[in-house]
Amino acid sequence: MRAAFLEKASLGVGLIGTGYVAKLRAEAFVHDERSHVVAIVGNTPEKTASLASDYQAEAMSSWQQLIEREDVDLVVICNVNRDHGAIAKKALQAGKHVIVEYPLSLDVVQAEELVALAKAENKLLHVEHIELLGGLHLALKQYLPQLGGLFYVRYSTIKPEHPAPRKWTFSHELFGFPLMGALSRLHRLTDLFGEVTTVNCHQRFWEIDEEFYQTCFCISQLCFNSGLLAQVVYGKGETLWQAERKFEVHGEKGGLIFEGDKGVLIENGKTTPIEVGTKRGLFAKDTNMVLDRLFNGTPLYVTPEASLYSLKVADAARQAAETGLTMYMDRLDNA
Repeated sequence: MRAAFLEKASLGVGLIGTGYVAKLRAEAFVHDERSHVVAIVGNTPEKTASLASDYQAEAMSSWQQLIEREDVDLVVICNVNRDHGAIAKKALQAGKHVIVEYPLSLDVVQAEELVALAKAENKLLHVEHIELLGGLHLALKQYLPQLGGLFYVRYSTIKPEHPAPRKWTFSHELFGFPLMGALSRLHRLTDLFGEVTTVNCHQRFWEIDEEFYQTCFCISQLCFNSGLLAQVVYGKGETLWQAERKFEVHGEKGGLIFEGDKGVLIENGKTTPIEVGTKRGLFAKDTNMVLDRLFNGTPLYVTPEASLYSLKVADAARQAAETGLTMYMDRLDNA
């Protein structure tokens, strides 16, 4: 990959998506002399034209046409989750490098095929997981060794929304199973605590119509190979009344409690405040690291294989929610 760009002054970027993340990506690319935004495509012509005008790029009507452009070296996928896998496949087959916002695909088999395809084509496939770059995750990594033997984790993100928006993040088809669409909740855990043995899950939806729901609530229980038990709670919408963003870890020598942007370390009856770093600028940092990888061969902070593993855990949670059964990860891997 490094040799491919040694003689290229600037990387041509094709951006698929026009939302918040797409804008942050575009800003990062235009402020780095190693890249420039060539073309943009979105779901609505008006938003596409507006964003393309802001970054002196060409507005296009289809992602298929964008991928075929010879001046596009890197395809950045930040549209609805449902389409990630299909776009990434076409882009890799066309000889492009790919950045995709998690999840890589809503289909685990397709995700496995994409990881293999990127290796076969010798192209970069980077699945964004900026939760690993944020202040909470860095603080967790710093203080976990002080807790001794870990036995219980609870990670809860609940977001009341009144009224619930009619947008793709409240669509079964476009967003996917909640813990796949919000994959960072599980990926943070697998990055910190390793492999999972069993998965249980329960979910409930309050529907608006066949296309959108007004609320989802999902609770999953993971047992890790180490014996650690983790509960993950994810909910959003109208039927929820109290916002919560909490991460707690309990060990034999102490505990960590993070609520919002504040954290404490509790050990031997002593409570010590923990400063949690900012979440600002993480997409720009991620983008810069991708360019460093492409031009200098610098290792990235996350591998597609690691993202794929957390996707398999999320899919096990989906199966557990649908069947009411406990899913055993080793049996799924051997299936």
